[in-house]
Amino acid sequence: MNYLRLTALMLLLLPGLAANAQSKKKSSNGSSSSGSGYKTGIGLRGGGWSSGLTLKHFLGSGKGVAIEGLLTTEYKAHGGRLTILGEKHMGVADVKGLQFYYGAGFHAGAYQGRYYFADDRFYYDGRNGDVYLRRGKNGFYYTDSYYYDTNTYLAIGADLILGLEYKLPDLPFVVGVDYKPFFEVFHGYTGFYNDAAVSLRVTF
Repeated sequence: MNYLRLTALMLLLLPGLAANAQSKKKSSNGSSSSGSGYKTGIGLRGGGWSSGLTLKHFLGSGKGVAIEGLLTTEYKAHGGRLTILGEKHMGVADVKGLQFYYGAGFHAGAYQGRYYFADDRFYYDGRNGDVYLRRGKNGFYYTDSYYYDTNTYLAIGADLILGLEYKLPDLPFVVGVDYKPFFEVFHGYTGFYNDAAVSLRVTF
């Protein structure tokens, strides 16, 4: 629940940040300048929950709006996920190439049941119907029935993202950090998860 409160607080701060950004730099034609220093970037994103490829492309409006696509896999779950995000960028402290951004999107993926769940019974590499004896917190032993779920299930969900990135001067690279909480539905189960990551993209 602490993550939910943190996410809610960040979302409450976004209108103020956006209003501040609108009053900042203006380009010669009167439209706001994103200051990204690049049009498209492709590279790697490594996070605590999932890692993979990232592709970010700024739209031609000049207002700091970009679309980011993530093709990732989780460390424990066997499968993959495609995430699409719409993001709004704004300059930070008039530092060229440094931007704060926020956005939202959705994802879809597929995973094997026995690798996905955090419940210990789904990690047991045994046969259907096997019985396992475990010790509880109170010292007593319990008998659990385990099963070996090799089926692959569809996962869908919604994502939020908050991030900070910096385009290296005179070099075709941008580095960034982000926090991306997401809600997911998997095989009838729902959950809220937190992911933070570091990204490195080649720009052109």
